[in-house]
Formats: sequence, structure tokens, C-alpha cells
Amino acid sequence: MGTLRDLQFALQLKIEELRQRDTLIDELELELDTKDELIRRLQEELDRYRATASLPGSSAASAACSAQGEDRQRARSKAVISEPLALDPVAVARVSNRNGDASQESQRLVRAAIMKNDLLKNLGQREIGGIVACVHPTTVKQGCCVLQEQTKGAQAYVLEEGRLDVTKDGKRLSTLEPGDMFGELALLYDCAHACSVSAQKDSKLWIIERRSFQTVLMQSGLTRLCHSMELLSSVPFLQPLPQDVIMKMSDLMEETHYSDGDYIIRQEAAGDTFYVISKGQVNVTETKPGHEEQSVLSKLSERQWFGEKALWGEDVRNVDVIAAGDVTCLVIDREAFTGVISGLALDSYHQVPPSHEARTELNQELTFLSSATLSDFRIVSTLAPGELGRIDLVQLKSNSKCLLAMRVLRKKLMFSSGQQEHVLREGRILMETRCPFIVRCLLFSIGLISCLTFGLQRMLTVKTPFFMAHRLHKTFRDTECLYVLTEACLGGDLRHVLTDKGCLDESSTRFYTACVVEALDFLHGRNVVYRDVKPENVVLDERGYAKLIGSRCLKRLEVGQKTWTFCGTLGYMAPEVILYKGHSLSADLWSLGVFVFELLSGGLPFNSADPMKSLAGTIRGTELIDFPKIISKSASSLIKKLCRSNPSERLGSLGNGAKDIQKHKWFEGFDWDGLCKRTIIPPVIPQVKYPLDSGTCGQYAKDSLELSTTWEDF
Repeated sequence: MGTLRDLQFALQLKIEELRQRDTLIDELELELDTKDELIRRLQEELDRYRATASLPGSSAASAACSAQGEDRQRARSKAVISEPLALDPVAVARVSNRNGDASQESQRLVRAAIMKNDLLKNLGQREIGGIVACVHPTTVKQGCCVLQEQTKGAQAYVLEEGRLDVTKDGKRLSTLEPGDMFGELALLYDCAHACSVSAQKDSKLWIIERRSFQTVLMQSGLTRLCHSMELLSSVPFLQPLPQDVIMKMSDLMEETHYSDGDYIIRQEAAGDTFYVISKGQVNVTETKPGHEEQSVLSKLSERQWFGEKALWGEDVRNVDVIAAGDVTCLVIDREAFTGVISGLALDSYHQVPPSHEARTELNQELTFLSSATLSDFRIVSTLAPGELGRIDLVQLKSNSKCLLAMRVLRKKLMFSSGQQEHVLREGRILMETRCPFIVRCLLFSIGLISCLTFGLQRMLTVKTPFFMAHRLHKTFRDTECLYVLTEACLGGDLRHVLTDKGCLDESSTRFYTACVVEALDFLHGRNVVYRDVKPENVVLDERGYAKLIGSRCLKRLEVGQKTWTFCGTLGYMAPEVILYKGHSLSADLWSLGVFVFELLSGGLPFNSADPMKSLAGTIRGTELIDFPKIISKSASSLIKKLCRSNPSERLGSLGNGAKDIQKHKWFEGFDWDGLCKRTIIPPVIPQVKYPLDSGTCGQYAKDSLELSTTWEDF
């Protein structure tokens, strides 16, 4: 045994050795970080290269303009509305009974191309099989064009034989080989091709038509929804539940498959799951104490159920349930069931009635305008052009301080673009809206907000963020145009705020998100889905309170029903909208989660210059993305709960509605009553000045007629 000095010396050697190891570890970690950063930069370069050389058609549309940030920003912000598909019996029969023009080998080729596609590979096998059965062939001679740059199409293609050149502005970008798919974004909505595709030699292709694609997905979704709701509605203790609750349960129930002899339930095991047999048969058996053999008590088949006691509390199974052959069951656990049925008697929206002073002011205002005609207004300036016309800032000739907004719509543009139904639907909904967090704005084009933000300052040379239409007063028409007179609401939109600040702090984001939650709660309480929550569509009034503006994406749903329209803005829309699974009110909750993410970070979670990458990222969901460190854990938790892939699992979609969002930890301490009573001081108070009367204002034609009938007369 060594002396104490020897031990101390040995200890010092060990300590020095550990120090050297720590230094080596630090150096290796630094080297690892450097390599990680190099990999990240190389990955970014690779992504940029792929975006530039991406396949033609819709998937390359955004990549083509990625060099210009302003164009990319406009493309990202623009809402897309694909005309809703009507499942007429002829189309359904044609899709259902089609044997397909493709041989087994060609079908395998098309299926493999779909499974390689980042977006379409997320479809179910039933849907993919239906799409493959609907393809039809075409041939292209050498030198002939398949897709022409800047033209629109409604087909996707799979190359089976030959070779195709991809060009843009006359420059060759890539070559397509057999098994490649292109133009797939045209299956979702009407869009222009960014590149041209021509045959390098004689080629054979398979065409997927948009209408067939949408019919297959919609029919599959409807069949699945109707079947599951029918099964649930046949269960006696579920029959008293409303149709919308049954629909949420059908979304939450997982389809589970069992093989012959599989134990679905074991005797004496604790259980919390309820089963409805969708297909097949099960044996219910019991093993009595002291006996080894099982005795069959009963046999259950399709439309029967078991395990219902587990929904009401802890349940110890007293029987075995065993699959007799292949069995498919719809399964839901106690927690999910309790979440769906909780709060059924609650009226989630409680609007604070307007004060006596506010009602008096409104009545005086309406009385003042009741006798006005179109010729009584002077045009101060044109605020901005729009898809269907323009918006004017107007004032009464008899009162220059009375500033209003006039939306001028050209009838020919509205009908030629097929927008009349969207405009009328928006008008019907907003005419009935009385919510302090929704701008009662009719026929206001979504794409005008940014133009208003900057254009009005130049036109009026005063410090005014922009004028926003609010509260319908009157409508007029003449032979060419429709005129909608509204109150001018002074404020700015959140896109303008984000542009100035880059991102918002948690307190500001919490305030604006709370305003949007109240607006969505009001709409959802009336079974209206908004479908386009984003900063451009949230404006600030004169006090700084946030309001949702009108949108052509608004739609009222029947109770317990879904809609299949591809509608919204890329990067914000929910996965079920993209995949045509059918969507309902829960689609807005996904967009709300993206909205919170963008306000806090200044960017989108699924942002890409290539629309296909943005859509594919949305399908993969928020679980696979790294949240910026600027977003706190509680905010991340809220976003992830709002952006659940299953619509019925999203926070706010269950029985308590918006109350579940309000109770989330991120909103802890927030004064919701103060928000509704408007006693909270907003984060930003707009600095607004009224424009002066220049004395050179224009006016409308005197022969315009006042429109005093319903919106349908438009």
C-alpha cells in the first residue's frame, strides 16, 4: 500500500487525465457542430437545387418565381379555391365500374409512381387503387409538347415509355424517365405550369384526370364516413347524441384489424376501450374458476358491439373476445369518448351586448344614411384594384367627415371567373354576423390588404395604415357594376405588423390569437367554417383590437356533414383539405396553430418555394419539425395540440370547444372577460389621421339604382 503522498499524486494524474479527456470531448463536440453546420448548409443548397430543377407542372410553379421574394410572398399569401365537386351519379358510376385501360404491368408502374410522390403516397391503398383504375393512355410524338409553360391544366401524367425534356424559357432543366410523374399539383386545383415538357422521342404516358382523382377521394371519404356513422348510430346508447358528435366520434375511432384466433379482449384484464364490429365475427367466451376449457357464450357479428362499460369507468373484463376469421373493428378509448361528449349543453360563445351609447350611435348612423343615394357620395380616392373591381374611399357630399368604403364589383368579371356563388355565400353569412371580432365586410377581396396598407398612404399623403370595409350599410347597382357601401374601419392588418417587426412577442401574439379564437368560436357556434386564417385576414380596428375580415372561403355546413372543396392558402390549410378526406370546423384549428407559429417566429412551419414541398410538409405534420427556440414550450404545446393530424383530436374540437383553448397553459392569466368587454389595452394602437377633402373628388353615375332586395338578386 502506497503512502498518502503517492495516493495524492495518483489522484492528480487521474484528474489531469480527466481534464484532457474533457478537452478532447469539447474539441470533438466543436468539430461535430462544425460538421452539422456544414451538412445544414449543403442541405439548403441541395433544396435550392431541387427547387430550381423540380419537375414541371404545379409542383414547380412556386420554384420558378423563388428568385423574386416579393412574387413568392404574394403567391404564398393568395387563397386558392377549387370549385367544389358535385358527385353526380354518372361520374360515380363511371369511376366505380371502371375496369381500367392499363394492363397489370402498367398499373404497377402507375402505383409505384404514386407511391414515390411526396404528396400522393399519403393516400390510402383503397384511394390509390381507385386512382390507378381510372388512368387512361396517350401517346406523344417526338418533338411534340405535353405541357406548355404558363398554361393551365387539369391532369397529372406518368411516363411509361420514352423520354421527355423539361424546359423553362427555352433552357433544358431535366429529363423525365419511365416511372416519373409530373403535373400532380393540377390534381388539387387550377394552376399554371411553370415549365414546358416535350417528347425527346416517341413516348407513352398515363393520364390522371383531376375530376376522376377528386371523385375517387370524395367517394371513398363519403363511403367511410357514412359507414362509420351508420354503425355508431345503430348503437342504442349513442343514438341520443347529436349528429355532429357522432361525426367526431367516427373521426376518432380507429379502424383495427384482427386475424383468426387473435384475442381482442382477455378475461380479467383491465380495459378502457369500446369496440364496434365493422366486418367479420367474434366469439365471446368465458373460462370459469377451476376449469381450463373455454365455454362459448355468444357470437357477435357486423353492427354489434362490446366493451361499452369501459367508457363509463374502470372495467375489468369478465369474458374473452376472440376473432373468428378476419375481423375489422372501430375502436375508441374512454379518454377520447369523454372528450367528445363533454360540454354538450354548453353554448360556447357569449357575446357581450353593445352598450346603450353604442346602440344609439349606430341607430343615428343608419338613420343618417337611410335616405342617401349613390350620387350623394364623392370618391376621395381609389384604395386598390381587386379581382372583381376596386374599392373606393368615399364621403358624403353633405358631410365630408363621414368616411365610408365602397366596393365596386364588375358583373362580367364576377360571372366569367365563376365567383358569384362564393361572393353570395360570403354575403349571406356576413349579413347575419354580429360579432365584435369579425369585420362585417361584404365582397372584400382577400388579396387587397397589402395594397391598401401602402397604397393609401401614397394616394392620400397622410399617415393612415389603410381603410378596411366594415358593417354593411347599403347596396346599389347599375348595368355594369354592383356597389356595396360599408363603414370604413381604420387600422392595419397583422401582415403589415409582421413586416415591420419580423415577429411578435408572446404577449402580443396571445392578444391577437385570443381575438381570432373568439371570432372562430362565434362562427363555429353557427356551424360556419372560415378556412383561411392567416395574418393578412386579421385586421386592427381604431383601438387596436383584431378582427377577422370576410373571405370567399366562408361556408356554412350542415350539422354532422363535411365539405370537400380544396380551399385556403398553401402553408395554412389542414391535411384533410389537401388530401380530399373531407373537412369540417376543425380545419380552422389547424390554421390557427400555424397562425400562432408565424406570429411568434415570423415564418411558416411548412414554408417552401415549391408548393408540393409545402403541402407534403403539412401532411407530415408538426411532430417532425424543429421549433425555433424563440417559441416557448407552452406555446409549442398549444401549436402541436392545434395541429394534430386527426381533426377530432385537435384542441378545441371536442365537447368544450374554444374553452379548451382558453384553458391551455399558454393562456394562463389572460383576461378573456376583459377582451370581450374591450377593457384590455391592445399591444398596438394605430396612429390614424383622416384624409382632408381635396375638393377634386370624383362621383358615381347618377343613373345607378339602389339595390334593396336580397343578395340572390345580384
